Amino acid sequence: QVQLVESGGGLVQAGGSLRLSCAASGLIFNAYTMGWFRQAPGKEREFVAAIRWVGDRTTYADSVKGRFTISRDNAKSTVYLQMNSLKPEDTAIYYCAAPASLFSPIETMSYHYWGQGTQVTVSS
Repeated sequence: QVQLVESGGGLVQAGGSLRLSCAASGLIFNAYTMGWFRQAPGKEREFVAAIRWVGDRTTYADSVKGRFTISRDNAKSTVYLQMNSLKPEDTAIYYCAAPASLFSPIETMSYHYWGQGTQVTVSS
C-alpha cells in the first residue's frame, strides 16, 4: 500500500530554517504530483506547495512564496520542503500528500494519500 513518511520537523526560532522530507513507497513516485499541506491548532488544513511529477513546475500558497521551496528526487522517491525565514505563524503539523491519479495537474486539490505529519514549531 501507499506510504508517505514525513521527517525533519522540530523547534526553531523565528527567522530560522528547516527542511522537511517525505519518503514515498507503494506508488510510481515519478508519475505523481506531490503536495505539502499544513494544519495549525484550531485551523483547517491548508495547501502549502505542490510539484509536478517531473519537477518542472511548482506552485505555492501566497503566505509562503519566496520563503519556502518544494523539490523532489525521483530516484529516491522523496519530496522536500525547504522552509526559510520561518515565522511563528508557520507553526503547524506539516503533511505531504499525493493525489489519487497519476499525472494529476499541479492545480489539483484531489489529494488522496497522506502522511502522518511532522510538527513544526517556530518560536518568537
